[in-house]
Amino acid sequence: MQLDILPTDTFKQFKIRRGFFRLNGSSIVPGGVNFCIYSAGATSCELVLFKDRAPKPFAIIPYPENYRVGNVFAMIVLDLDYENIEYGFRIDGKYDKTTGDIYDRRKIILDPYAKMVSGRNEWGKLPDKDNIFQYRSKVVISDFELDSDLPQKTDHGDLIIYETHLRGFTRHEASKVKHPGTYAGFIEKIPYLKELGINAVEFLPIFEFDENEDVINDTIRYDSKGNRLLNYWGYNPISFFAPKAGYAASGKYSMQNYEFKNLIKELHKNNIKVILDVVFNHTAEGDERGPYISFKGIDNKAYYILGPNGEYYNFSGCGNTLNCNNPIVRQMILNCLRHWTAEYHIDGFRFDLASILGRNQDGSPMSNPPLLELLTFDPLLNNTILIAEAWDAGGLYQVGTFPAYGKWSEWNGHYRDDVRHFLKGDLGFAQAIVNRITGSEDIYNPSNRGNYASINFITCHDGFTLWDLFSYNEKHNEENGWNNTDGANDNISWNCGVEGETTDPEILTLRRKMVRNAATILFCSIGIPMLLAGDEFCNSQFGNNNAYCQDNETSWLNWNQLQENHDMFLFFKQLIAFRKEHPLFRRASEGTPKNYPAVSLHGINPWQFDSSHGNRVVCIMLTGKTEDGRDDFIYIAINAHWENHRINLPSLPHDTPWQLIINTEFDDKAFIKPQNRPKIYQQNTLNARSVSVYNAII
Repeated sequence: MQLDILPTDTFKQFKIRRGFFRLNGSSIVPGGVNFCIYSAGATSCELVLFKDRAPKPFAIIPYPENYRVGNVFAMIVLDLDYENIEYGFRIDGKYDKTTGDIYDRRKIILDPYAKMVSGRNEWGKLPDKDNIFQYRSKVVISDFELDSDLPQKTDHGDLIIYETHLRGFTRHEASKVKHPGTYAGFIEKIPYLKELGINAVEFLPIFEFDENEDVINDTIRYDSKGNRLLNYWGYNPISFFAPKAGYAASGKYSMQNYEFKNLIKELHKNNIKVILDVVFNHTAEGDERGPYISFKGIDNKAYYILGPNGEYYNFSGCGNTLNCNNPIVRQMILNCLRHWTAEYHIDGFRFDLASILGRNQDGSPMSNPPLLELLTFDPLLNNTILIAEAWDAGGLYQVGTFPAYGKWSEWNGHYRDDVRHFLKGDLGFAQAIVNRITGSEDIYNPSNRGNYASINFITCHDGFTLWDLFSYNEKHNEENGWNNTDGANDNISWNCGVEGETTDPEILTLRRKMVRNAATILFCSIGIPMLLAGDEFCNSQFGNNNAYCQDNETSWLNWNQLQENHDMFLFFKQLIAFRKEHPLFRRASEGTPKNYPAVSLHGINPWQFDSSHGNRVVCIMLTGKTEDGRDDFIYIAINAHWENHRINLPSLPHDTPWQLIINTEFDDKAFIKPQNRPKIYQQNTLNARSVSVYNAII
């Protein structure tokens, strides 16, 4: 196709022409830049151009009437120094809150399709509240070479996911990286991830957000130690297409796109997939009290779910709800995911409060949501991992019933809760714990959900860390500034006898054993395991179960703990390796041993499972084939009781003995070395509050 780039009009000193209406946002074309934006209710639109970080625009160019087709404005401005400009739009139209029309020509609006955003280029730097254009769109040159970055070949069922906050992973001085808290700093820790054995990193939000949101609302908050409280987690998106500049060592030079792409490329070189936590349920614009940033000033009625009088429905708990099944918003979300997949080679997405994606434009749940169907069957996203947090803040809970079309996986909230209940000794969870370990088929029918619908997790960013789960009975969120009213009240946790930090050796020993119990169950369960960063070396948040605002040592990983708890790290490393060695955990083996089912339930005695309310001892046998075709037997015995129990193990073919591989009773020797593994023919002691794992390969 040959492009005609000759100007047809002039505005002051600028040569312009009618643009390309199907190129959303800003696009470099021969000789200039195409600026395209949709707005249904606009009566006029202006392009506002700034020099980099200049307080005032150097040009405001109105779109001529014939530069509009339908509800789309498109204009090419020629001979622009596009590497050194920032741009936005001013849109005029009706203003009537009761109808949801709130156009305001005085506001300079961020391009919703901007591939780079400036204005928050350095993390935590206080913004200038008098700046008339807080969040500035940038024109992006796509010249970073990713052709040699091949798609990762790890099968979906082989995933071992590591959830982490990009900044917090290396921000602590103990990380000893050159650029702490950045994409570049994360690269330096890839050898650590490789050694641990994970093969997928799930980043908390890296879309552009504003950690200084309270400053814009005239509030600067501090904790009792003088730490400024920020929007640390980032679940408050400003722009869906732009990586966070404040996470880049080179962000102040507008190089964040390159730095993030380089991180992805290096992770892929080490066979580690990249999954992004994406927030398509709300934006940072909030409700009627919130700022104009982008969507409010472009088409408030299209982008947000509104009530009959123009009020914002709040199914997200964050002030507004994105109108995901409006065709305009639906197309933007699809284009966004295509952008990250094609331009950045992202491998998958975890959708925050994903049930909102299935709500209709009036807020009601849909049985066949167009957006979810569109994402599932889009050809560009065909090999992409799609993970739903299958609930929202409006009370919709869809774990097991999320519209999955045979492709979506889900964060399994039942897994988290049932494992926690059983481990702490709560009664009535014997049947639940075996259901969770054996693939949650009571929730996910393998015939229509496949084998990998369940993302198994015990901890995640939201809630206690694994160490805190066994160190605190109650949340301790006082430093968040809400009088300890924020965060979940029921954590299904147990402090092992003392609340919080202690020097009591018996309690510390018990806590370490409980961490090993949880880890063993997680990595010996059918489904996809997800590990919270730092759990492998007993990271603590000091009882804070909602550290969303804690950009300090509460949230940062303290790498000194890796040395202090190196034996725990080794235990996690060995567990991950053990899981990889046995395809039966992943339902990846073909066939089972003769006369033995793939899954069987047991108790104190083999083949006699006790599902009664008072039972605290469960045993599970999994069978399958090794990679070289031999019969593989694994026996998982869990005692949540505070007393030892004598158990009898099932007999194996040819009177083959079991080998005891793991006994969490032992502190630094829980994963038993091959030469020290005892052979068990029938009976063995199952220690109090412990997990044992036996194996036989025939």
